[in-house]
Amino acid sequence: MGGALDWSTEWFTSFVWIVGVFAATVVGCGVVAALLTRFTVWGRQFRRLAYPYFSPRGGAGWRPLLGVLLLLLLTIAGVRLNVLLSYQSNGLYTALQQLDAASFARFLVIFAVLATIYVVQSLLAFYVQQAIVIRWRVWLNDDIVGDWLGDRAYHRGRFTRSAVDNPDQRIQEDIASFPMDSATLGVGAVGSLVSLVSFTLILWQLSAPVTILGAEIPRAMTFAAYVYVIVASVIAFRVGRPLIRLSFLQERFNASFRYALVRLRDNSENVAFHRGEDVERSTLSSRFRAVIDNAWAIVFRSLKFQGFNLAVSQAAVVVPVIIQAPRFFAGQITLGDVQQTATAFQQVHDSLSFFRNAYDQFASYRATLDRLTGLLDADAEARALPSVQLEGGAGLEVRDLTVRLPDDRTLVDELDLTVTAGHALLVTGASGSGKTTLLRSLADLWPYADGIVRRPLGDGALFLSQQPYVPLGSLRTALAYPQPAGRIGDEEAVRVLRQVQLPHLADRLDDEIDWARRLSPGEQQRLGFARVLIMRPRVVFLDEATSALDEGLEHTLYTLLRDELPDSVIVSVGHRSTLARFHDERLELLGGGRWQATAPHR
Repeated sequence: MGGALDWSTEWFTSFVWIVGVFAATVVGCGVVAALLTRFTVWGRQFRRLAYPYFSPRGGAGWRPLLGVLLLLLLTIAGVRLNVLLSYQSNGLYTALQQLDAASFARFLVIFAVLATIYVVQSLLAFYVQQAIVIRWRVWLNDDIVGDWLGDRAYHRGRFTRSAVDNPDQRIQEDIASFPMDSATLGVGAVGSLVSLVSFTLILWQLSAPVTILGAEIPRAMTFAAYVYVIVASVIAFRVGRPLIRLSFLQERFNASFRYALVRLRDNSENVAFHRGEDVERSTLSSRFRAVIDNAWAIVFRSLKFQGFNLAVSQAAVVVPVIIQAPRFFAGQITLGDVQQTATAFQQVHDSLSFFRNAYDQFASYRATLDRLTGLLDADAEARALPSVQLEGGAGLEVRDLTVRLPDDRTLVDELDLTVTAGHALLVTGASGSGKTTLLRSLADLWPYADGIVRRPLGDGALFLSQQPYVPLGSLRTALAYPQPAGRIGDEEAVRVLRQVQLPHLADRLDDEIDWARRLSPGEQQRLGFARVLIMRPRVVFLDEATSALDEGLEHTLYTLLRDELPDSVIVSVGHRSTLARFHDERLELLGGGRWQATAPHR
């Protein structure tokens, strides 16, 4: 068979073959993709995540699709090189058998040329695949993070009935694995199918009839390869199917355990104060036990699955040699033919076995699809939650605002309120009466509310909670948040820090440490007031924003706020009677939806 090719013209023959197979593959992939996205759940999930990027109408234009086509072309070229190497190997071993030194040297030269081209093709295919994966990952990360942050879905999602677990893990791990697994499985599937057709033709040429139980089977080697692998694949699919569910559970249990560890780290001081190590150890142990139990389930299922695959693969090594040995001993075929038969049989076996061997990877891939599309579904559900009718305005105007709990109990019923620019409102009431929930409704963060709220939008409004958020980064970043750190200069930053009684931090503006841990609760609240002075919003909502401060500091900060922002609306939630002197009006929540607006007692 080694002499069956005209090596002097093979470069042109291979070029025509590659172009023809490439065109057929593109059409075939398009048809298969259309069928999968129409008739399978995971196909529709893939389309949802991939189509916006690879569509020529997307933001990246034709570049992603052209990259995929180039990768397909290189994959098909790699298959053709494997075919040529099998013929070269046949000629080389036949020359050895025939003691033909000249032919042996010729086929060594052919091998050197083919091997060089194969190395270049392999490296180029690797680069193109990695470029596709990295660029796709960047786009997918931007798209999913943008969807998660859009319309505050990251926060409102906690109020949905099907709130997703561990969105951080889905964004960090699944976005990284999805493009890589897609490329690996896609290239593997295409390469296997093209190799299957190519080497089946070679195997067909090398096969001879075999008589079994008096019946003659034509081209027995080809049929043996297909029957052998198809039967093994059917069995393997049944053995490996539970791995899909187990892989999904493993990611969930790992994420749950990791979240418990992070939560313990973030609340270490409270745990230490309460001496809660035993309870925390019990919680961590229970979550870790779920991880280990599922890991053992994966191990035992993988032992069955991989053990079966290994046995089938090892048996496939000797099957073609055993079948062709009688013909070789009878002088009907050469040693090169036997070698090429073994190579072709192995290629057909590997190609047919690709889907069986990749089953566990596909199981993880399905779980990744479920998690990513589940996050997108949760974001859409969060955005669909009801909300107040928020409109732009100069001061604060509330009309027919009703605030409820998730169980439909009413906290505030049909609130009507107007606070003009330059005035301050104090919201009071017993614990549990809905003061903080009312502020969340005014910020359009609470989905169980309806009514009309008119106030400044965007940077015109600022909400300070009892524990102000301190972002990662420098102290300057924390001061300017949510604006970029470059918005605030040294002089302004130092001035504001001194105004809020934080002069000792003036020379540490660009230190990048965990400020949320370094600053005390009182210092964090003063930092929040500094942020208000920098942003100068037209309406400020303060939820127990001075609870960690003594009355003297509270008096200083509120006086500073009224002096620096004389035209801003201030809405405060608090229990201290000392707050009354800084507010012009008072809203008292009486429980059961009742409320009363009065002038505060100074």
